[in-house]
Amino acid sequence: MLDKIDMKIYLVGGAVREKLLDHPVKDRDWVVVGACPQQLLDQGYISVGKDFPVFLHPETKEEYALARTERKTAPGYHGFSFYADPTVTLEQDLARRDLTINAMAMDEDGEIIDPYGGRQDLENRVLRHVSPAFAEDPVRILRLARFAARYSNLGFSVAEETLELIKSMVTSGEVDALVSERVWAETEKALGEKQPQVFFEILKAGDALARVYPEIDAMFGVPQPERYHPEVDTGIHSLLVLQRAAELTEDKEVRFAALLHDLGKATTPVEELPRHIGHEERGEVLVKQLCERLRCPKSYREIAMFAAKYHSNVHRSEDLKPKTLLKMFNALDAIRRPGRVEKLVNICIADARGRYGFEDVEYKSKDYILAAHQAVLAVDTKAIASSGLKGRAIAEEIHRQRLRAIEAVKHSQ
Repeated sequence: MLDKIDMKIYLVGGAVREKLLDHPVKDRDWVVVGACPQQLLDQGYISVGKDFPVFLHPETKEEYALARTERKTAPGYHGFSFYADPTVTLEQDLARRDLTINAMAMDEDGEIIDPYGGRQDLENRVLRHVSPAFAEDPVRILRLARFAARYSNLGFSVAEETLELIKSMVTSGEVDALVSERVWAETEKALGEKQPQVFFEILKAGDALARVYPEIDAMFGVPQPERYHPEVDTGIHSLLVLQRAAELTEDKEVRFAALLHDLGKATTPVEELPRHIGHEERGEVLVKQLCERLRCPKSYREIAMFAAKYHSNVHRSEDLKPKTLLKMFNALDAIRRPGRVEKLVNICIADARGRYGFEDVEYKSKDYILAAHQAVLAVDTKAIASSGLKGRAIAEEIHRQRLRAIEAVKHSQ
């Protein structure tokens, strides 16, 4: 046990927040006040902090950090110096945190220490910055947007003064210090939240979307035919599609691709609006560029590129020639990776439902394209290979039989 006369230990951050929301607590972080590193080492704690004193409990392996303050020394989230000392108070440590709901602590008796009004903001469902120091770290914008995506279904909203602070960070150029790895890390987490579209809505509201995701921001204000898109605005449509995708599946790759499927519409020549001929191919290029800039995992990039290029084909799959549908299956590598077809279908269902008034529309193409894919998979390639055909003739026969399989499904519809 630690010497309670010399130091005090507090549960802090997310664990306190989740306890007050009556949510399960997955991870617990602790702050130690009134101690020096050697005291923790003497108790068997393991030092793991590189920039400031953080230790792992010898038994629970939970993180214990010495109370610290921080000072801005350069642009970006790396531009900080930290000061940890037994004289640093709990209130000083909590002051450096991002949001008031994350700046609470709990002592060993269960008493809440809340110097910045986090409990009141929690009750009022408000996400608010602790202090103007929020503006010193651009990653906090992404974290705020992610918390909004997590808690919006509980009625949480972002305080107006916090949005204004974000706008000032954009104007000052602080947001430009964000690096690709951190943008993607926070985005990927946000994609797994209950309302992932809110992440992008908050970035838009704070004028940060154009700096962080210019390709997505460029879709806002771009019109679509009102007959098919009552929402008209392509940016609004894309967020609606992401929302529908989140209702369909927890698959973050599907959600990401759903958001990006119409990127090409932002580059449609003005004289062609509101039609978007050829936006699929343009979108594929833009998706690739975006994913390479953010260094997204290959699996995310591939599905998003497929969705951009082929979503229109899926929508009109019943009108396609069998050879066109088979060509799409081959491009997807859907024989070896059959799961890709289901992903693409879910993206297209979300696309069809991501329109005002179409939220529950039946997606008629689903049954046909899945049946056609299953028919292609059912072709016995081993039997063909052992039938006596040689070389190229084997591949040609497999191709012919797969086409016939699709034709049979088409005629049965």
